[in-house]
Amino acid sequence: MASLFSGRVLIRNNSDQDELDTEAELSRRLENRLVLLFFGSGSCPQCQAFAPILRDFFVKLTDEFYVLRAAQLALVYVSQDPTEEQQDLFLKDMPKKWLFLPFEDDLRRDLGRRFSVERLPAVVVLKPGGDVLTRDATEEIRRLGPACFANWQEAAELLDRSFLQPEDLDDAAPRSLTEPLRRCKYRVDRAARGKRGRGSGSPPEGEGEGGAEGGAGKLF
Repeated sequence: MASLFSGRVLIRNNSDQDELDTEAELSRRLENRLVLLFFGSGSCPQCQAFAPILRDFFVKLTDEFYVLRAAQLALVYVSQDPTEEQQDLFLKDMPKKWLFLPFEDDLRRDLGRRFSVERLPAVVVLKPGGDVLTRDATEEIRRLGPACFANWQEAAELLDRSFLQPEDLDDAAPRSLTEPLRRCKYRVDRAARGKRGRGSGSPPEGEGEGGAEGGAGKLF
């Protein structure tokens, strides 16, 4: 995905307007994420009406006030504003995590042609590899809000690690699939070993099923 902006500069919409001007910085911000290209203009009434909806959509997926972990999502504002002042004014109330191209960068226009943007506002959704997932998601975002991210995530086959508790990130799937079988096998093996060692007599005190459970607890 970073290759789309290779050799270019992206700017963070924070107070310092930090520049991402190296391949490593671009990669860190864009790789393995769904990327929204928001084509808009502060002079466009429809864009002004849609911007708060898109802002809330983005914030509810990426702000830790709403989620435990930010979604694998990035947004690049591709300004179609006639002046830099209008661009700055439009971005003033938008999230600090948004990225945008410098006003003087002609890539702003080239991207509109590349993705066949015919009207404003438009939101092009790109897969992590750069393929187009949705040519214009404005109506979907209006209708579904943050819920549509899950649909995009599934369609893009993007691994969902965003909303898991920290302790579950590394081994949630393997434990959930195999742990019951492993516990069952462990209990059977313990029972078989007990019978071989004691014959048909009763187990010594403290070594029943509860002991096997205790052993299983130590494994995990």
